[in-house]
Amino acid sequence: MTRIAIIGGHGKVALELSRILTGQGHEVTSVIRKEGQKEEVAGTGATPAVLDVESAPTDLMAEALRGHDAVVWSAGAGGGAVARTYAVDRDAAIRSMDAAAQAGVSRYVMVSYMGAGEDHGVPEDNSFYAYAESKAAADSYLRGTSLDWTILGPGSLTDGGADGKIEVNPSDTSDGNSTARDNVALVAAAVLALPATIHRTIEFRDGAVPIASALATLS
Repeated sequence: MTRIAIIGGHGKVALELSRILTGQGHEVTSVIRKEGQKEEVAGTGATPAVLDVESAPTDLMAEALRGHDAVVWSAGAGGGAVARTYAVDRDAAIRSMDAAAQAGVSRYVMVSYMGAGEDHGVPEDNSFYAYAESKAAADSYLRGTSLDWTILGPGSLTDGGADGKIEVNPSDTSDGNSTARDNVALVAAAVLALPATIHRTIEFRDGAVPIASALATLS
């Protein structure tokens, strides 16, 4: 059994990831923003921990993460206010990395998106720009840390049922890049147990190859 902290635990990907990990016998702490989210999170088998990462300083985050073996960042501002997007998706994410290092938690998995990076190509007048800039900054910062990081870049998220099959690092996305949220959760759970995915950015979408086989091609 390992202890895994999921930041942004009330999101759809995080809730499914909690179910998967607790079902595998892991102990999961689910970091959430509101007291009212506790019951749903606890229903996945995870232990809810209320902490507003948007405002929480590094020391307080480190205290929440101490004693865990891994951290998964699955939080997000969810669009809307530009200032809050930068505050959560960039600044809080970066503080969580510093907090993980401070708490002695070396394994860190970031849920990002396909195409993230400084060359994201999103114009400044696009409502997605603040998010793209935030993720580019956070992902870049993570790559520069001493953490055992993995960055996941799923395609456009859907609520469709997952069959556990993906395509890794697709070279051509002209026919779409949809990715079931449940598949994102399955991939996140899988990479936590695969040392070969450390220090890798893995882009993926729904596909025809079982997740274990698809990730095995990275080793």
